[in-house]
Amino acid sequence: MDNTVLITGGAGYIGSHTVRKMADMGYRIVVLDNLVYGHPEAIVSPGIDLIVGDIGDRGILEQIFQSQPVGAVIHFAAYAYVGESVDDPSKYYRNNLAAPLALLEIMRDHKCDRFVFSSTCATYGIPEYLPIDERHPQNPINPYGRSKLFLERVLEDHDHAYGIRSAKLRYFNACGCSDDGVIGEDHDPETHLIPNVLMSITGERESVTLYGTDYETPDGTCIRDYVHVNDLANAHIRALRHLEEGNPSFACNLGTGQGVSVRQIIDIAEEVSGRKVPLVYGERRPGDPAELVANPALAREILDWSAEYTDVRDSIRTAWNWMSQPHGGRFH
Repeated sequence: MDNTVLITGGAGYIGSHTVRKMADMGYRIVVLDNLVYGHPEAIVSPGIDLIVGDIGDRGILEQIFQSQPVGAVIHFAAYAYVGESVDDPSKYYRNNLAAPLALLEIMRDHKCDRFVFSSTCATYGIPEYLPIDERHPQNPINPYGRSKLFLERVLEDHDHAYGIRSAKLRYFNACGCSDDGVIGEDHDPETHLIPNVLMSITGERESVTLYGTDYETPDGTCIRDYVHVNDLANAHIRALRHLEEGNPSFACNLGTGQGVSVRQIIDIAEEVSGRKVPLVYGERRPGDPAELVANPALAREILDWSAEYTDVRDSIRTAWNWMSQPHGGRFH
């Protein structure tokens, strides 16, 4: 822990939970976030340097690396709206792929050789078999997934050419909030199912649309693998330690290995809140696979990591707790 860890996107959803856990463990941290989607209020630990700027800004990066002994980077900063990536792919390739190249070049110049990458199961595309393991072909179906996959390939090449070792963490559906309700999920716009369901209960949304009830699943609705944000934070810390111990680059899935349907999420949200979810029924969305579930065995093998929040009820309870605070699930 002698060196500083640079966390890009550390004021965002998963980044802020990771920053908080690492700060509690005694890591020295610098956060770089342009605050397009992040919130400075999400940095709740004392003594954290928050630098507002872009990861592609070489001037800011040089200042950070010259003033701090940065030994590793945890990279969360990315745009992550699938629909937007289809409508404006240039924005996604510029931010998710081109900008990190500047960061990697600065790392190389300053002999910083550890990179933990927030990747995604979207790199796999439509599943050919379930559960999805790391041998599954990577055929993303949208620019968001492709931008993440291309950066994975860039990291492989940088390892081979420059010795920058990386952990590529492909996670499934992030969910939940801190247990104490201090930090949580606050996106604008919000696209994740659980907060949208809860926002419909509180009246912040008029309703939730259930897209498709005729999938080949037990209740006809899509099935996903919901992994708690605290579990994801723990995995990033374990991945960093794995690289610090001199181990080689790797990629692994992060998930619970359990699938939960949209209908089940709605039922559990009603159970946890004691209120009804106002539902609207819609057609299937193009590109939505019936089922996405991780095989997280490799993460157990490499990182000794497995999800602690194995019952999605517990994840929904933490999200409802965040939503029920006086701030109403908002940082502002």
